[in-house]
Amino acid sequence: RLNAGALPVPIDLVSQQTVGPTLGAISLDRSLNAGLIGLVLVALFMMLYYRLPGVLSVIALSAYALIVLMIFKMLPVTLTLPGLAGFILSIGMAVDANVLIFERLKEELDLGRNLERAIDQGFRRAWTSIRDGNVTTLIACAILFWFSTSFIQGFALTLAIGVLVSMFSAITITRVLLLLVSRFKKLSRPSFFGVKEIR
Repeated sequence: RLNAGALPVPIDLVSQQTVGPTLGAISLDRSLNAGLIGLVLVALFMMLYYRLPGVLSVIALSAYALIVLMIFKMLPVTLTLPGLAGFILSIGMAVDANVLIFERLKEELDLGRNLERAIDQGFRRAWTSIRDGNVTTLIACAILFWFSTSFIQGFALTLAIGVLVSMFSAITITRVLLLLVSRFKKLSRPSFFGVKEIR
């Protein structure tokens, strides 16, 4: 164990690297760009796979992102790399909530229920899974926020805010959009929801 003095072995310089002051800004920009590309790919997947509900989910997720960014501005929240990671992860959880809802909706339509009834039952059946997953994440965020360093606290805070808003957007905004669509017969065809029509 070395307590004092010089190291008893020679030190050879293998490599050296100079880190500029703009490294953090560059990393943040690259992470933001990667997040945006990921969001575009997710939006395309949702629209191609879930069709009309996928389009509605993109609208709901856009509203979700705007609400979260407004909250970040009001608090205010400094969007560091961990904070950005928490925000992107919360978007993933919001997408997951929509996927659960749409899968339950398709199951109800497959059973022959009309669209309004299928929407109601789909949300009821998906709510338990959405609630349990989000509450578990919020508990983890609380633990991280209270018992970790400021570096991790930014991640926990942005993730918690995103999770709370995602519950609102999935259960309220997405539901309102689906109910609005159900009023139009031309848009209420099962084929628009990824379900084969029975002729």
